[in-house]
Amino acid sequence: QVQLVESGGGLVQAGGSLRLSCAASGRTFSRNVMGWFRQAPGKEREFVSAITWYDDITYYGDSVKGRFTISRDYAKNTLYLQMNSLKPEDTAVYYCAARADGRAYSSAWSAYGYWGQGTQVTVSS
Repeated sequence: QVQLVESGGGLVQAGGSLRLSCAASGRTFSRNVMGWFRQAPGKEREFVSAITWYDDITYYGDSVKGRFTISRDYAKNTLYLQMNSLKPEDTAVYYCAARADGRAYSSAWSAYGYWGQGTQVTVSS
């Protein structure tokens, strides 16, 4: 089992920045891909970004490319999402996710078996 705990959400004005963190514990050696998804009220869960844990390859959804940066601290078992130039449409609950089945990166939320509790990000206009 892998446990994930997110932090860092909050309220920010449009154009501002936030950094989300996701601390991983448990059988962390088994996870090979970690990512961020978000879900706004009444909408589908959306892929935001992912990173391959051991070789640090990053992926981004089209709506956040150039504004968000995913990174990880290998020693601290922590995933980050730096969000800049935030827009009201970025408002959502952001979830940290981990894939531990040895398969390659995927942008489908169903491919990830471990999830955090979510953290709210609200961007005011």
